[in-house]
Amino acid sequence: MQIGAKIKALRLKKGLTQEELGERTDLTKGYISQLERDLNSPSIETLFHILEVLGSTPKEFFDDTSEEQQIVYTKEDQTSFTDHEKNYSIEWLIPTSNEKEMEPVILTLQKDGEFKQFEPSLSETFIYVLKGRIRVVIGNQEYIAGEGHSVYYEASSNHQIFNAHSGLTKMLLVATESYL
Repeated sequence: MQIGAKIKALRLKKGLTQEELGERTDLTKGYISQLERDLNSPSIETLFHILEVLGSTPKEFFDDTSEEQQIVYTKEDQTSFTDHEKNYSIEWLIPTSNEKEMEPVILTLQKDGEFKQFEPSLSETFIYVLKGRIRVVIGNQEYIAGEGHSVYYEASSNHQIFNAHSGLTKMLLVATESYL
């Protein structure tokens, strides 16, 4: 078992630098670096303290029987929701998307359909229009994108997506954080 690699993976997952982990554990950045490269071995007490700071338990850390990460998702893994009032439907392409950094969905807007309005956030949004045409309103600005077009924006203003086509519009939408 490579203890250093597992410590590094936990640290990165927690979004900490080596220096930040060192500050929270009263260890030096150099010591953390050596641990992560398996150039040094921590005492049991130090390891347990590091794991506590990283939000893990010794059992979780040493348990190699944990489930393998799912890489491929099928149609059966997807869930969907339809809002008949606003004429849209959404398909979540992976079941754990709300637990991830990115949330990929297929958004379908019927004629006169509109997706809900969102408040400003730290999210970033990518859209690829598969069929039809959309109108994206970001703050006081409006943008039109048609089939085959891509849209990318930071969600630092109010924003909303509308169908700008006389028929069905379908798009792949990938947003970071808790956009949807």
